[in-house]
Amino acid sequence: MGFKTFDELIASQKGRAAPVRMAVAAAEDEHTLEAALRARREGIAHPVLIGGREAVNAALSRLGEQAAPEDILDVPDGGEAARVAVGLIREGKADFLLKGRLDTSALLRPVVDKESGLSAGGVMSHFTMFQLPTYHKLLAAVDGGMVTYPTLEQKRAIILNSVGVLRTLGCETPKVGVLACVEKVNPKMPETVEADALKRMNRDGRLPGCLVEGPISYDCAVDREIAEQKGFDSPCAGDCDILIAPNIHAGNIMGKVFTVTCKAPMAGFIVGAKCPIAMTSRGSSPREKYLSIVISAAAAR
Repeated sequence: MGFKTFDELIASQKGRAAPVRMAVAAAEDEHTLEAALRARREGIAHPVLIGGREAVNAALSRLGEQAAPEDILDVPDGGEAARVAVGLIREGKADFLLKGRLDTSALLRPVVDKESGLSAGGVMSHFTMFQLPTYHKLLAAVDGGMVTYPTLEQKRAIILNSVGVLRTLGCETPKVGVLACVEKVNPKMPETVEADALKRMNRDGRLPGCLVEGPISYDCAVDREIAEQKGFDSPCAGDCDILIAPNIHAGNIMGKVFTVTCKAPMAGFIVGAKCPIAMTSRGSSPREKYLSIVISAAAAR
Protein backbone atom coordinates (compact mmCIF):
# COMPACT_ATOMS: atom_id res chain seq x y z
CA MET A 1 0.00 0.00 0.00
CA GLY A 2 1.00 3.63 -0.02
CA PHE A 3 2.47 3.73 3.51
CA LYS A 4 4.18 1.05 5.57
CA THR A 5 4.22 3.07 8.83
CA PHE A 6 2.39 5.98 10.39
CA ASP A 7 5.64 7.95 10.39
CA GLU A 8 5.61 7.80 6.59
CA LEU A 9 2.02 9.04 6.54
CA ILE A 10 2.83 11.86 8.98
CA ALA A 11 5.81 12.96 6.89
CA SER A 12 3.60 13.19 3.82
CA GLN A 13 1.21 15.60 5.58
CA LYS A 14 3.62 17.87 7.49
CA GLY A 15 4.32 21.45 6.54
CA ARG A 16 1.61 21.86 3.93
CA ALA A 17 1.26 25.42 2.62
CA ALA A 18 -2.49 25.29 3.25
CA PRO A 19 -3.36 23.00 6.20
CA VAL A 20 -6.86 21.58 6.13
CA ARG A 21 -9.34 23.07 8.58
CA MET A 22 -10.58 20.96 11.48
CA ALA A 23 -13.75 21.66 13.48
CA VAL A 24 -13.26 20.35 17.04
CA ALA A 25 -16.61 19.76 18.75
CA ALA A 26 -16.57 20.11 22.57
CA ALA A 27 -12.91 21.12 22.54
CA GLU A 28 -12.46 21.34 26.34
CA ASP A 29 -10.77 17.91 26.45
CA GLU A 30 -7.02 18.20 27.09
CA HIS A 31 -6.03 15.05 25.16
CA THR A 32 -7.99 16.27 22.15
CA LEU A 33 -6.41 19.72 22.40
CA GLU A 34 -2.93 18.24 22.76
CA ALA A 35 -3.41 16.26 19.55
CA ALA A 36 -5.04 19.13 17.67
CA LEU A 37 -2.32 21.61 18.61
CA ARG A 38 0.43 19.21 17.59
CA ALA A 39 -1.24 18.94 14.19
CA ARG A 40 -1.37 22.74 14.08
CA ARG A 41 2.34 23.11 14.90
CA GLU A 42 3.24 20.63 12.18
CA GLY A 43 1.16 22.35 9.52
CA ILE A 44 -1.16 19.37 9.11
CA ALA A 45 -4.50 20.83 10.24
CA HIS A 46 -5.71 24.16 11.58
CA PRO A 47 -8.20 23.67 14.43
CA VAL A 48 -11.34 25.68 15.09
CA LEU A 49 -12.12 25.01 18.75
CA ILE A 50 -15.83 24.84 19.57
CA GLY A 51 -16.70 24.73 23.26
CA GLY A 52 -17.00 26.85 26.37
CA ARG A 53 -14.43 29.62 25.83
CA GLU A 54 -13.44 29.78 29.51
CA ALA A 55 -12.99 26.01 29.78
CA VAL A 56 -11.09 25.80 26.48
CA ASN A 57 -8.72 28.60 27.50
CA ALA A 58 -8.17 26.95 30.91
CA ALA A 59 -7.27 23.65 29.23
CA LEU A 60 -4.97 25.47 26.81
CA SER A 61 -3.26 27.20 29.73
CA ARG A 62 -2.64 23.88 31.49
CA LEU A 63 -0.97 22.66 28.30
CA GLY A 64 1.10 25.84 28.00
CA GLU A 65 -0.65 26.66 24.73
CA GLN A 66 -2.93 29.33 23.36
CA ALA A 67 -5.24 29.94 20.43
CA ALA A 68 -6.32 33.09 18.64
CA PRO A 69 -9.71 34.40 19.87
CA GLU A 70 -11.20 33.92 16.40
CA ASP A 71 -10.27 30.23 16.53
CA ILE A 72 -12.45 29.62 19.62
CA LEU A 73 -16.23 29.59 19.23
CA ASP A 74 -17.92 29.98 22.61
CA VAL A 75 -20.47 27.12 22.69
CA PRO A 76 -20.53 25.56 26.18
CA ASP A 77 -23.18 22.89 25.45
CA GLY A 78 -21.70 19.75 23.86
CA GLY A 79 -24.68 18.92 21.68
CA GLU A 80 -24.85 22.47 20.39
CA ALA A 81 -21.07 22.43 19.78
CA ALA A 82 -21.56 19.38 17.57
CA ARG A 83 -24.33 21.15 15.65
CA VAL A 84 -22.12 24.21 15.14
CA ALA A 85 -19.23 22.01 13.97
CA VAL A 86 -21.46 20.33 11.39
CA GLY A 87 -22.63 23.76 10.27
CA LEU A 88 -19.04 24.85 9.65
CA ILE A 89 -18.58 21.87 7.32
CA ARG A 90 -21.77 22.64 5.42
CA GLU A 91 -20.73 26.30 5.07
CA GLY A 92 -17.32 25.34 3.69
CA LYS A 93 -15.51 26.78 6.71
CA ALA A 94 -13.99 23.46 7.84
CA ASP A 95 -12.85 20.30 6.06
CA PHE A 96 -13.36 17.60 8.68
CA LEU A 97 -14.65 17.01 12.22
CA LEU A 98 -12.87 15.92 15.40
CA LYS A 99 -14.80 14.66 18.41
CA GLY A 100 -13.85 16.21 21.74
CA ARG A 101 -15.43 15.80 25.17
CA LEU A 102 -18.88 14.52 24.22
CA ASP A 103 -20.60 11.21 23.65
CA THR A 104 -20.45 9.68 20.21
CA SER A 105 -24.25 9.77 19.97
CA ALA A 106 -24.24 13.52 20.63
CA LEU A 107 -21.77 14.08 17.79
CA LEU A 108 -23.59 11.81 15.36
CA ARG A 109 -27.04 13.30 16.00
CA PRO A 110 -26.44 16.44 13.89
CA VAL A 111 -24.27 14.46 11.46
CA VAL A 112 -27.16 12.17 10.46
CA ASP A 113 -29.87 14.87 10.55
CA LYS A 114 -31.76 14.47 7.27
CA GLU A 115 -32.15 18.20 6.65
CA SER A 116 -28.93 19.75 7.98
CA GLY A 117 -26.52 16.85 8.42
CA LEU A 118 -23.57 15.43 6.50
CA SER A 119 -25.04 12.32 4.92
CA ALA A 120 -23.72 11.64 1.43
CA GLY A 121 -26.62 9.31 0.70
CA GLY A 122 -24.78 6.03 1.32
CA VAL A 123 -23.51 3.89 4.17
CA MET A 124 -21.29 5.52 6.77
CA SER A 125 -18.71 3.14 8.23
CA HIS A 126 -15.82 3.28 10.68
CA PHE A 127 -12.38 3.04 9.09
CA THR A 128 -9.50 2.02 11.36
CA MET A 129 -5.86 1.48 10.46
CA PHE A 130 -3.21 -0.23 12.56
CA GLN A 131 0.56 -0.50 12.58
CA LEU A 132 1.15 -4.05 13.81
CA PRO A 133 4.66 -4.90 15.01
CA THR A 134 4.76 -8.15 13.01
CA TYR A 135 3.07 -7.03 9.77
CA HIS A 136 4.90 -5.49 6.84
CA LYS A 137 2.56 -2.54 6.20
CA LEU A 138 -0.32 -0.59 7.69
CA LEU A 139 -3.44 -2.72 7.96
CA ALA A 140 -7.07 -1.56 7.94
CA ALA A 141 -9.67 -3.56 9.90
CA VAL A 142 -13.34 -2.67 9.45
CA ASP A 143 -16.04 -2.13 10.65
CA GLY A 144 -15.66 -2.26 14.41
CA GLY A 145 -17.50 0.91 15.35
CA MET A 146 -20.43 1.87 13.15
CA VAL A 147 -22.44 -0.79 11.27
CA THR A 148 -23.57 -3.44 13.74
CA TYR A 149 -24.70 -6.42 11.63
CA PRO A 150 -23.98 -5.44 8.03
CA THR A 151 -26.04 -6.93 5.23
CA LEU A 152 -24.36 -8.08 2.05
CA GLU A 153 -24.99 -4.71 0.40
CA GLN A 154 -23.71 -2.88 3.47
CA LYS A 155 -20.54 -5.00 3.40
CA ARG A 156 -20.13 -4.01 -0.24
CA ALA A 157 -20.49 -0.33 0.78
CA ILE A 158 -17.99 -0.77 3.64
CA ILE A 159 -15.48 -2.22 1.19
CA LEU A 160 -16.02 0.64 -1.26
CA ASN A 161 -15.62 3.21 1.56
CA SER A 162 -12.41 1.59 2.80
CA VAL A 163 -10.93 1.08 -0.67
CA GLY A 164 -11.60 4.74 -1.42
CA VAL A 165 -9.56 5.78 1.62
CA LEU A 166 -6.60 3.57 0.72
CA ARG A 167 -6.60 4.71 -2.89
CA THR A 168 -6.50 8.29 -1.58
CA LEU A 169 -3.44 7.28 0.46
CA GLY A 170 -1.64 5.90 -2.58
CA CYS A 171 -2.61 2.23 -2.59
CA GLU A 172 -3.63 1.70 -6.21
CA THR A 173 -5.30 -1.71 -5.86
CA PRO A 174 -6.01 -2.58 -2.20
CA LYS A 175 -6.20 -6.26 -1.32
CA VAL A 176 -9.32 -7.03 0.68
CA GLY A 177 -9.81 -10.10 2.85
CA VAL A 178 -13.40 -10.90 3.85
CA LEU A 179 -12.90 -12.78 7.10
CA ALA A 180 -14.46 -16.02 8.31
CA CYS A 181 -13.15 -18.87 10.45
CA VAL A 182 -12.68 -21.11 7.40
CA GLU A 183 -11.53 -20.69 3.81
CA LYS A 184 -14.33 -22.64 2.13
CA VAL A 185 -17.96 -21.78 1.50
CA ASN A 186 -20.28 -23.54 3.95
CA PRO A 187 -24.04 -23.00 3.46
CA LYS A 188 -24.48 -23.31 7.23
CA MET A 189 -22.12 -20.33 7.76
CA PRO A 190 -23.71 -17.20 6.24
CA GLU A 191 -20.44 -15.29 6.65
CA THR A 192 -18.73 -17.61 4.16
CA VAL A 193 -21.59 -17.38 1.67
CA GLU A 194 -21.51 -13.57 1.76
CA ALA A 195 -17.73 -13.51 1.51
CA ASP A 196 -17.93 -15.58 -1.65
CA ALA A 197 -20.65 -13.28 -3.01
CA LEU A 198 -18.41 -10.24 -2.44
CA LYS A 199 -15.55 -11.97 -4.21
CA ARG A 200 -17.84 -12.60 -7.19
CA MET A 201 -18.98 -8.96 -7.13
CA ASN A 202 -15.34 -7.95 -7.39
CA ARG A 203 -14.81 -10.25 -10.37
CA ASP A 204 -17.85 -8.93 -12.25
CA GLY A 205 -17.04 -5.24 -11.68
CA ARG A 206 -19.50 -4.36 -8.91
CA LEU A 207 -16.61 -3.88 -6.48
CA PRO A 208 -14.02 -2.04 -8.57
CA GLY A 209 -10.58 -0.68 -7.72
CA CYS A 210 -9.51 -3.56 -5.48
CA LEU A 211 -8.89 -7.30 -5.23
CA VAL A 212 -11.30 -9.18 -2.97
CA GLU A 213 -10.68 -12.60 -1.42
CA GLY A 214 -13.18 -14.50 0.68
CA PRO A 215 -13.92 -16.38 2.67
CA ILE A 216 -10.44 -16.17 4.16
CA SER A 217 -9.31 -16.89 7.70
CA TYR A 218 -7.34 -14.30 9.62
CA ASP A 219 -4.14 -16.36 9.63
CA CYS A 220 -4.20 -16.84 5.86
CA ALA A 221 -4.97 -13.15 5.36
CA VAL A 222 -1.85 -11.96 7.18
CA ASP A 223 0.64 -14.85 6.89
CA ARG A 224 1.55 -16.24 3.47
CA GLU A 225 3.49 -19.18 4.94
CA ILE A 226 0.43 -20.38 6.84
CA ALA A 227 -1.69 -19.97 3.70
CA GLU A 228 0.79 -22.11 1.76
CA GLN A 229 0.75 -24.76 4.49
CA LYS A 230 -3.04 -24.85 4.23
CA GLY A 231 -2.92 -25.00 0.43
CA PHE A 232 -4.74 -21.67 0.16
CA ASP A 233 -3.58 -19.97 -3.03
CA SER A 234 -4.49 -16.30 -3.39
CA PRO A 235 -2.65 -13.05 -4.19
CA CYS A 236 -4.25 -11.65 -1.03
CA ALA A 237 -2.79 -14.32 1.24
CA GLY A 238 -0.33 -12.78 3.66
CA ASP A 239 -0.64 -9.39 1.95
CA CYS A 240 -4.10 -7.97 2.76
CA ASP A 241 -4.51 -4.22 3.08
CA ILE A 242 -8.08 -4.39 4.42
CA LEU A 243 -9.76 -6.98 6.64
CA ILE A 244 -13.57 -7.07 6.60
CA ALA A 245 -15.08 -8.33 9.85
CA PRO A 246 -18.39 -10.23 9.72
CA ASN A 247 -20.00 -7.92 12.31
CA ILE A 248 -19.23 -5.07 14.71
CA HIS A 249 -18.34 -7.43 17.57
CA ALA A 250 -15.67 -9.25 15.60
CA GLY A 251 -14.33 -5.97 14.25
CA ASN A 252 -14.26 -4.32 17.65
CA ILE A 253 -12.60 -7.30 19.35
CA MET A 254 -9.99 -7.56 16.58
CA GLY A 255 -9.17 -3.85 16.92
CA LYS A 256 -8.81 -4.06 20.70
CA VAL A 257 -6.58 -7.13 20.45
CA PHE A 258 -4.36 -5.11 18.12
CA THR A 259 -4.22 -1.99 20.32
CA VAL A 260 -4.38 -3.42 23.85
CA THR A 261 -2.51 -6.72 23.55
CA CYS A 262 -0.27 -6.05 20.53
CA LYS A 263 0.22 -2.35 21.46
CA ALA A 264 -0.40 -1.38 17.83
CA PRO A 265 -0.79 2.34 17.10
CA MET A 266 -4.21 3.06 15.61
CA ALA A 267 -5.91 5.79 13.59
CA GLY A 268 -9.56 5.92 12.68
CA PHE A 269 -12.42 8.00 11.35
CA ILE A 270 -15.93 7.70 9.94
CA VAL A 271 -15.99 7.52 6.17
CA GLY A 272 -18.99 7.81 3.86
CA ALA A 273 -20.17 11.22 5.07
CA LYS A 274 -19.52 14.51 3.29
CA CYS A 275 -16.25 14.80 5.23
CA PRO A 276 -14.05 12.59 7.43
CA ILE A 277 -15.17 12.45 11.07
CA ALA A 278 -12.36 11.62 13.51
CA MET A 279 -14.23 9.91 16.34
CA THR A 280 -11.84 8.35 18.83
CA SER A 281 -13.01 6.82 22.10
CA ARG A 282 -12.84 8.52 25.48
CA GLY A 283 -9.96 6.22 26.43
CA SER A 284 -7.85 7.12 23.41
CA SER A 285 -4.38 8.52 24.01
CA PRO A 286 -3.28 11.89 22.60
CA ARG A 287 -1.17 9.98 20.05
CA GLU A 288 -4.15 7.96 18.83
CA LYS A 289 -6.17 11.16 18.48
CA TYR A 290 -3.26 12.79 16.67
CA LEU A 291 -2.89 9.88 14.24
CA SER A 292 -6.63 10.03 13.59
CA ILE A 293 -6.26 13.72 12.77
CA VAL A 294 -3.42 12.98 10.39
CA ILE A 295 -5.28 10.30 8.45
CA SER A 296 -8.48 12.38 8.41
CA ALA A 297 -6.54 15.35 7.06
CA ALA A 298 -5.01 13.16 4.37
CA ALA A 299 -8.44 11.86 3.39
CA ALA A 300 -9.96 15.36 3.46
CA ARG A 301 -7.42 16.56 0.90
